[in-house]
Amino acid sequence: MTSVPDRSPGNHRRLLGACLSTGLALLVLGVGASACRGSRPSADPADRTLRIAFVPKGTNMTFWLTIHAGAIKAQRDLAERGISVELLWKGPLREDDREQQIQVVESFTSQAVDGIVLAPLDAKALVRPVEEAKRLGIPTVIVDSGLDSGDIVSFVATDNYRGGQMAADEMGRLLDGRGRVVLLRYMEGSASTTAREEGFVSRLEEAWPDLQLISADQHAGATRDTAKRAAENILNRFGDEIDGVFVVNESSTTGMLLALQDSNLAGKVKLLGFDSNPAFIDAVRAGEMHGFVLQNPFGMATLAVETMVDHLLGKEVPPRVDTGVVVVTAQNIDSPSVQELLHPPLDVYLPSGE
Repeated sequence: MTSVPDRSPGNHRRLLGACLSTGLALLVLGVGASACRGSRPSADPADRTLRIAFVPKGTNMTFWLTIHAGAIKAQRDLAERGISVELLWKGPLREDDREQQIQVVESFTSQAVDGIVLAPLDAKALVRPVEEAKRLGIPTVIVDSGLDSGDIVSFVATDNYRGGQMAADEMGRLLDGRGRVVLLRYMEGSASTTAREEGFVSRLEEAWPDLQLISADQHAGATRDTAKRAAENILNRFGDEIDGVFVVNESSTTGMLLALQDSNLAGKVKLLGFDSNPAFIDAVRAGEMHGFVLQNPFGMATLAVETMVDHLLGKEVPPRVDTGVVVVTAQNIDSPSVQELLHPPLDVYLPSGE
């Protein structure tokens, strides 16, 4: 026997109420699912606290401590202008842990931060998480080292290629245009150090034909200890044949300096490094190191955070910001401009204990 639907007015109202209740439940579920996928508050960014994640390459070198301090300076400066920023700082412990850095970026994306400032460990490996963040409405400013993606707001960094060229010119002057030179590379995939290496090699070829590059295929790795072992291998192989060495970042320079000191070659071999460290300053003053290429990580981080905030507030920002570079030597190390770069006010901005 076929049942006939009850079409009475009372039942019709009950059915309508059930449909409305079901629709409301689905709407609530939809909103909840959207929030779980990382949707961000729709309020005007100028009227709320902006949550900005800062993801460095590492956390245990002087360079990254300085970057952190510069980011905090930007946060405080913005607060004085009435712009509230919550700065979320997290990065991998080691500068070769690409997977951990990817996980950090993905975690911040899932937390629906307003923007990400990233110093990518690898120019290719970090492309996917950055592009996924953009798809979910979270923009990224790249700082320090490049990324092979057009889906970024801006790139705030040193002209690293130019820094390598400047090191080559300084090496040429130190050796009077003639000698045997070693380049100790850092690590494959790092865009910033690769640019320094390429700038150094190209400048030697075009401007210093009598500087012979006798070794340029060794990599220091991510730590001071791996760099020291690589440096020892080079020194054991070439020994007294080496007139000059260029090393392309802080940890690698530290490893090479230690190896030269242990082999009693410090000061005899012309050593040029990259980035700052108190040990480098002491070594330059002692004649054991002949210079280092100095970036402005403090200013770099400040500009990166400010660039992100400007973008979030709807302002136009430049696609590329060059933060400058200088070669520090015994001749200019005490100049006011170099001293300002060498001694940023870390104690003013860093949390206690860093």
